Amino acid sequence: MDHYLDIKILEDPEFTAPILMNALFSKLHRALVAVSDNDIGVSFPSANRSTLGKQLRVHGTKERLEQLEQFPWRKGLGDFTNVVGINKTPDTKEYWLVQRMHVQSSPDRLRRRAMKRHSLTYDQAVERIPDSAGKRLDLPFIRIKSRSTNGQQFPLFIKQTLLAEVKTSAIFFSKYGLSATTPVPKF
Repeated sequence: MDHYLDIKILEDPEFTAPILMNALFSKLHRALVAVSDNDIGVSFPSANRSTLGKQLRVHGTKERLEQLEQFPWRKGLGDFTNVVGINKTPDTKEYWLVQRMHVQSSPDRLRRRAMKRHSLTYDQAVERIPDSAGKRLDLPFIRIKSRSTNGQQFPLFIKQTLLAEVKTSAIFFSKYGLSATTPVPKF
């Protein structure tokens, strides 16, 4: 992962930056499903506690990023983004771990699961799993459509953590470009 590709979202009066980031990230996800060997990661250099910001950085080798760019994955977003070509990653000693965070947020979903697994009635499941069992994350997220559940939308919560040191040498990113084990350079 010695190269990167920066994509900045441009100001637009009709579409907010989060809407455009959702569209951009969804298109990247579909492209990664097609071309990634789990070796392309992402980061959000302008993210803060509530949003992912207006910049998406894609990390990988020069060859893998060129292969990604041959795929027309940003089609339709040309007027809303500014792409800085593939560049060599500057020297840095700082790294981010950019990972998906997942919690069981819906008590109803937990109840349905308990009803199936433990043959409970709905009332028994409600008694076992109160409304207070639902958890919420206070992290920025991407709203993305699932292709495996009839296009249902869900929030993909993303946590970007600054690392004090890097211990791993293995590279493995999900088809979202996220990883719980592989860091990406911070610059």
